[in-house]
Amino acid sequence: MKLTPLARWVARGQGQHFVVKRLRDADAVLTPVALGHLRAAGQPLLGRPYDLAFNWSDQQIYCSELIWKVYDRGLHQQLGRLQRLRDFDLRHPAVQAKLRERYGRHLPLDEPVISPQAVFESPQLVTVLAR
Repeated sequence: MKLTPLARWVARGQGQHFVVKRLRDADAVLTPVALGHLRAAGQPLLGRPYDLAFNWSDQQIYCSELIWKVYDRGLHQQLGRLQRLRDFDLRHPAVQAKLRERYGRHLPLDEPVISPQAVFESPQLVTVLAR
């Protein structure tokens, strides 16, 4: 995991569209102490490789996993509902091919997964900016 400047990240997206969300009760929750807890929770994950297999370990990390774990470990708040790989529709041929490429014949169907959509739809978050 590495830090990417916002402008560079937005430039990579489709139509440079982005949405900024924050905790619904951010003014009350995100005190200097709480922000310190979030930094402390995220610091050990810096420099980890990106996790293309979506494993739940901290050896590698993917985008929504990072957010979920930092808030869970730093503030004991879970942003989005954890699912299992088996909960997703895995029938599409492109998905099947990618699964075979990443896992071979042994799909970790019970692996915990947090999708970007689950974090995005978390009722604990509110939209503060959309472009």
